[in-house]
Amino acid sequence: MFKKILIGVVLNAAALYGVIYFLPEQIQYTGGIAFFALGGIVMGLLNSIVKPVLKLLTLPLQILTLGLSLIILNGIIFWIFDVVIDTIVIEGVTLTVTGTKIYFLAGFLFGLINWVEHLLIHHKK
Repeated sequence: MFKKILIGVVLNAAALYGVIYFLPEQIQYTGGIAFFALGGIVMGLLNSIVKPVLKLLTLPLQILTLGLSLIILNGIIFWIFDVVIDTIVIEGVTLTVTGTKIYFLAGFLFGLINWVEHLLIHHKK
């Protein structure tokens, strides 16, 4: 079980790195490896606890939009991630996102990168 959690944290950290790599001028961070470790844990918790509740609450909207509303949901999760990172006070770890549209773009990229990672990991088994 610990191995599965560790793999999830590493995959989330890698997806965060990918988002920041593709949006370097819109998303800035400090903290290096500590940011990615904390980010991997926080995103794992958000995707495990908060996202299923939001999916259930927005189920009618998902049906109407044929699932495209999940992009908005990913943006909301990324915004919550930003709030949580700013709330958790760890010296030298910060995240700055330049605009509201960037949350949705970052959420979309995070979901896409994470989806590809999981395809590659589960395909090898």
